[in-house]
Amino acid sequence: QVQLVESGGGLVQAGGSLRLSCAVTGRAFSRYAMGWFRQAPGKEREFVAAITTSGTFTYYGDSVKGRFTISRDNAKNTVHLQMNSLKPEDTAVYSCAASVVFQQNTVERGAAYDYWGQGTQVTVSS
Repeated sequence: QVQLVESGGGLVQAGGSLRLSCAVTGRAFSRYAMGWFRQAPGKEREFVAAITTSGTFTYYGDSVKGRFTISRDNAKNTVHLQMNSLKPEDTAVYSCAASVVFQQNTVERGAAYDYWGQGTQVTVSS
């Protein structure tokens, strides 16, 4: 059974930074493409970022491009999301997800991911 556990969320002022981490159990981590999604109250789930198995390619949602950076450490079964220049509209529950079969044209779709974490709250105050 694959388990994903996020950490690093919290309260930060606008303009600040946070680094989220997602630890994944199991030996197949290096075979999963990984993604981050977020969901704010009353809003649909939104794609944030994704990274391929080796970390060669990364993808970002338009609202976070230039501010967020996704990375992974296959030796530690961990994926990170560095969030800089945070805005109040970044407030949401952030969840990481793992995809067994990666396809570039579906990287932004939640349905493309097979395993999900419980999420971590990020709150950005103005």
